Amino acid sequence: MGLTTDSTSAPPGADSPGTHPEAPPAPDSPLKVVPARHYARWVAAVAVIVLVAQFVHGLATNPVWEWNVFFDYVFSETIVQAVWVTLQLTAYATVLGFLLGTVLAFMRLSHSPVLQIVAWTYIWIFRSIPMIVQLVFWFNLSALYESLGVGIPFGPVFWSVDSNSLIGTIGAAIIGLTLHQAAYAAEIVRGGVIAVDHGQLEAAAALGIPRLRQIRRIVLPQAMRAILPTAGNEIIGLLKGTSVVYVMAIGELFYQVQVIYGRNGRVIPLLLVATAWYVVLTSLLSIAQYYVERRYARGANRTPPPTPLQRARRFVRNLRAAAAQRNQPVVPLNLAGGKR
Repeated sequence: MGLTTDSTSAPPGADSPGTHPEAPPAPDSPLKVVPARHYARWVAAVAVIVLVAQFVHGLATNPVWEWNVFFDYVFSETIVQAVWVTLQLTAYATVLGFLLGTVLAFMRLSHSPVLQIVAWTYIWIFRSIPMIVQLVFWFNLSALYESLGVGIPFGPVFWSVDSNSLIGTIGAAIIGLTLHQAAYAAEIVRGGVIAVDHGQLEAAAALGIPRLRQIRRIVLPQAMRAILPTAGNEIIGLLKGTSVVYVMAIGELFYQVQVIYGRNGRVIPLLLVATAWYVVLTSLLSIAQYYVERRYARGANRTPPPTPLQRARRFVRNLRAAAAQRNQPVVPLNLAGGKR
């Protein structure tokens, strides 16, 4: 006697009727895509906005800021002259410091052990002594050397002059800032020169290019890409560091602000005046650094990204084009296609 099975029964291992899994959606059926929700980001953004709003509200409503005093002094003649002195100190110290720093950098890179030791010792000493100590030392140079002269080493002096008449207060400040800046500029330039591929020098030497021209036309232009970011930060730091010369009673920005609030007692608004000027000057230096870096990046990036000004102009052109397109009259299809 044999066993018979129903032809409609499911084969062994198959799911019984009513237990089939859901069929996958058809390829053309729309799927709902749900983006990830970053709740922590939203909470952090709201917290930051609240803090910024509180700070701005405090600036606008706190009477201690005394905005009327701020606007009375921010463009006053005394403050503007002090800003000009600050810019002069920064410019002189930057130019002279980087010139001397470049010489020191190549002294460290030379094959002469004497030049290497002298440059290394200079950098070590001037990076170890605080700037304010150096400034006070140069300000009191006449106590160490009453006169400076020219003559034969360890021999007679042919011409001499009093130290105080030769090096004034501004001169002492420039010397102190320059010598301090040169120590840091030397390491910045040396790092940029080391970053240049040595094969560039080998190729230039194989072409018979003189050593000085190799440095001026091949090494330094390529090293500028590595030098500029750090040099820009150093110059900005020097701009703010000129406030240290207040110990020499030089009429730069911070000293004049101290003199004014020491006379009228308006400390907070006068400090805000100095802060505003430092922010403006630092912003201008940052913009200049951006465009100088962009110029020296042309060799590596032949199609640099657009500048913020170019992006703003393109945005305005797009807005005008969109407005002009909206103002164009709509032409019916039967008129656009001609007579039928």
